[in-house]
Amino acid sequence: MPSLKAIKKRIGSVKNTRQITKAMKMVSAAKLRRAQDNIIAARPYARKMEEVLQSLACCAEGDRHPLLEVREAKRLLLLVVTSDRGLCGGFNANLCKAADRFIREKKSEYEEITLMTLGRKGYEFLKNRHTVTKNYPNLISKPNYQTAALLAREIIEGYEGEQYDQVIILYNAFKTVMSQDITFQQLLPVVPPEAEAASLDEGQVEYIYEPSVRELMDEIVPKNIEVQIFKAMLESVAAEHGARMTAMDSASKNASEMIGKLTLQYNRARQAAITKELMEIISGAESIKG
Repeated sequence: MPSLKAIKKRIGSVKNTRQITKAMKMVSAAKLRRAQDNIIAARPYARKMEEVLQSLACCAEGDRHPLLEVREAKRLLLLVVTSDRGLCGGFNANLCKAADRFIREKKSEYEEITLMTLGRKGYEFLKNRHTVTKNYPNLISKPNYQTAALLAREIIEGYEGEQYDQVIILYNAFKTVMSQDITFQQLLPVVPPEAEAASLDEGQVEYIYEPSVRELMDEIVPKNIEVQIFKAMLESVAAEHGARMTAMDSASKNASEMIGKLTLQYNRARQAAITKELMEIISGAESIKG
């Protein structure tokens, strides 16, 4: 049995750990509120932007933008969005395992799969399993639209230069504080849903473009890629704080349970030591009397 000093030291260590996990939970809760407000504000705009572009892609057959052209998918770009920090449960591990499984399953369908990571944890997990072409650390913790625009420009240049025939982004979408959805979203090419395309073909919808179709597409298509990447970054940040808040809450509860068990063990060991000392005193007294 451990000594009283060892048990007491361990209780103090667990209490210090509980203080840290409680503080991290409070910090994540404060950050989650801001991140949740940001993603709730960004979702309607991003969704409507995608709907408008998909609708235009169905109708603008005469002058299609290069980013709307569906080519034979030989080269795939997979952009994986993770966090830079850990201590958030299975947030990063589940996403990285999904990326690893996707690459292994789709390897035979593409001639080349290019992997890019946004966040340090994704790079650390995938670099030993696959070839990571580029990694962008220390960007996801404070997402801003300028960063998303620069990343979108790089992706668009690669697509127009035929380095990629298809671009997919993988991220954790924020659902609730306790749950996140692993989401695969195709960024390029922009393909309208089959149901919407069929309804537009049946209705013969025609648009009057002002200015020209080409000028409109040159503006709205890159803007949509920027918005979708920025939305994915905001989703990932909100999901990360929710996962960390949940993980730290569980860690605090486990620490409290451990402190209770260690305290009980300490009291029993202390009582046994006191009983042993009393027995020794009584035995000594009896021996003197005898």
